[in-house]
Amino acid sequence: MDSVTLITFIVYLVGMLVIGIIAFRLTNNLSDYVLGGRNLGGSVAALSAGASDMSSWLLLGLPGAMYAGGMNQIWLAIGLAVGAYLNWQFVAKRLRTYTEVAKDSITIPDFLENRFRDKSRILRVISALVILIFFTFYTSAGLVGGAILFEQSFGIEYQSALWIGAIVIISYTFLGGFLAVSWTDFFQGILMFLALIIVPIVAINAAGGWDEVVSQVGSIDPGYLNAFTDTTAIGIISLLAWGLGYFGQPHIITRFMAVKSTKEIPKARFIGMSWMVFALYGSIFTGFAGIAYFADTPLDNAETVFIAFTQELFNPWVAGILLAAILSAIMSTIDSQLLVSSSAVAEDFYKGIIRKNASQKELVWIGRIAVIIIAIIAILIAQDPESQVLDLVEYAWAGFGAAFGPIIILSLFWKRTTVGGAIAGMVVGALTVIVWEQLEGGIFDLYEIVPGFALGTVAIIIVSLIFGTPTNPSKVVREEFNEAIENES
Repeated sequence: MDSVTLITFIVYLVGMLVIGIIAFRLTNNLSDYVLGGRNLGGSVAALSAGASDMSSWLLLGLPGAMYAGGMNQIWLAIGLAVGAYLNWQFVAKRLRTYTEVAKDSITIPDFLENRFRDKSRILRVISALVILIFFTFYTSAGLVGGAILFEQSFGIEYQSALWIGAIVIISYTFLGGFLAVSWTDFFQGILMFLALIIVPIVAINAAGGWDEVVSQVGSIDPGYLNAFTDTTAIGIISLLAWGLGYFGQPHIITRFMAVKSTKEIPKARFIGMSWMVFALYGSIFTGFAGIAYFADTPLDNAETVFIAFTQELFNPWVAGILLAAILSAIMSTIDSQLLVSSSAVAEDFYKGIIRKNASQKELVWIGRIAVIIIAIIAILIAQDPESQVLDLVEYAWAGFGAAFGPIIILSLFWKRTTVGGAIAGMVVGALTVIVWEQLEGGIFDLYEIVPGFALGTVAIIIVSLIFGTPTNPSKVVREEFNEAIENES
């Protein structure tokens, strides 16, 4: 790799650290560290949510899937776009309002406990455990992806690459918390967007233009042009069902909680969805153009198609920026996962169970220490570049979607939801995903988020109806529900 490219890459990493140091000076209490003091602008919230969501999947996974399979992979992009829109349209404003009304809740477990007045703390413990377990493995998967990027792009030995990427991410998350994560995500989101606009345009032109690309791809395999090639109803539903996961992803919906005003939500929704749609199209076209461009010299690894284009078509300065975009996608998801996990330790375990009277400064430092501990565990898991933890990315998305998605939606929109229903829904949703994943063949080929989400929803409704009484939910819970609705407008 050209030294100029490496220098560009290093400058980018230093810039991320500078943002962390600036945010450190603006972080005074746990609310600042976990939610940025609920003072996030709509633009930052939108791009931060998008960057946290997409990870390296947007620049490596989806282009690779398109390169390997053609247009039959677009169903996943469609499902994600629809799910993200519905999340912004219906959940964002209500969650922002309700979390503030419910004793100014700053984490998802905190909100669920306050929303249902759960004095048993079962909801808080279960939800915090789900967050810690899944995100530790999810984070390790991202660290593996980052290490592989360093290794393939710069020839750095895997273990060294793993630690370099991890240290940078841990540093700015440790220092600046939510503000650092959101601001870095904002710039990373812009970088990812530009990369996914520039690369496919240059690649298509290099391949002879759009008509020539379509013609070449069709001559290689006409099936590449058909969205229904080698698909089944279960396969299409499974890909579309990825959209269900949005309602339960803690690292995404916490951005809604942090927006400074519900008036910012429409702007954030427009910016966020515009970013997402253009980015998805760019990702799809990158992979599709790769089928034609690399027809004579097929790539060994389909997921390197974006990297291959940066190395083939751009000068070293631009290549360094484009490779930084891939790292941005990885970093922007890992930092959010680390932050949500650390907030679960500080707010939901330490303050909620161990030291209820802990000072704000103490809680911030507990959160920072948790970032380091969780990251070290994730690094240890990621030591093996062939680690099976990579298989848990899809699994974790389903787990969060099924465990948190139904209860987030019903807690916001159904007044009769009870604490028993909430507990039942989380447990049933999570267990369904775990069990379904172990089975295969026939209906069990369906993505586990579908049965998990459906059965979790049914469990919440049935238990709430059976055990609901005039005093369950209590009067204060019902009044708070009405207040959240009134404050939303």
